[in-house]
Amino acid sequence: MKDIRHLDLNLLKALDALLDDRNVTRAAARLGVTQPAMSGMLTRLRDTFEDPLFVRAQRGIEPTERALALAIPLKQVLGEVETLLQPPVFDPATATQQFTIASTDYALRAIVLPFVARIKRLAPHIRVALVLANDTQLLTQLERGVIDLALVSPEYTCQDLHARKLFDEHYVCVLRQDHPLIKCQQDLTLERFCELDHALVSYSGGGFRGSTDEALEKMGRSRRVTVSVKSFLIMPDVLRASDMVSMLPSRLVTDMTGLAVFEPPIAITGFTNMAAWHERTHRDPAQRWLRQLLFDICLDLHAQCEAGRVEQTGTPDTVI
Repeated sequence: MKDIRHLDLNLLKALDALLDDRNVTRAAARLGVTQPAMSGMLTRLRDTFEDPLFVRAQRGIEPTERALALAIPLKQVLGEVETLLQPPVFDPATATQQFTIASTDYALRAIVLPFVARIKRLAPHIRVALVLANDTQLLTQLERGVIDLALVSPEYTCQDLHARKLFDEHYVCVLRQDHPLIKCQQDLTLERFCELDHALVSYSGGGFRGSTDEALEKMGRSRRVTVSVKSFLIMPDVLRASDMVSMLPSRLVTDMTGLAVFEPPIAITGFTNMAAWHERTHRDPAQRWLRQLLFDICLDLHAQCEAGRVEQTGTPDTVI
């Protein structure tokens, strides 16, 4: 046989049709070509395989021994090529892929935990790696496949990425459940809010001032911030162990025990959470399934957490 680089796949399809039909006219009709075109392909096939392949008979044509020897491997090759051209199928029940999801610590608690629980229920053999989002390396990590999906705020997405809004978040005031304010059945007025000790989250670390302080100053007020932490995840424990108050994202404290939640006595800008992914995974069936599951989870969380609440937009990286 000659060099495979000169072999036309259509010739193999023609040979398969001729072997099945043993008739040039019928084989031509099957492939949607004219009889002269099919005769031309047979000539090229004979040249390629250096064999007559078919000889004339009373009723059409009969294959040579060489053609008959090609029949079974030819079916296998064409079947494998057909498989290559079919879109891949993803079955979560049997899938064994690994997904790496990058997330902020807030999204880890508010979104990723219920997300992973549903993944494991629907796709028990899939492995999921959870990593903290690195703002400076996010695009590179998505490009190189280090991570598959990132849950971040809008400013960390860019035109080189696909992105979809998951939800808008707003802040609430959080205290421990047996806080003296609650025992005395007092309302969390602006006056009492300013009198309490405050704890805030500073992503950069060590900050004691945030947008809440800026909003208070515009009203001629101030608060006393005595504790600063770098992660949202530790803040609920800080509040349970003290009489402090903190402004936290509402979804972070949903269903948390030992905490009481109040609407803040001052308007504080919230933030938007986004999902971001790269073009290289945009059409992959497994990745599409993963993203759709995330979107469904966020719709469910929205229904549970956002009923009757007014949402605002902004960025979660501002200390509160």
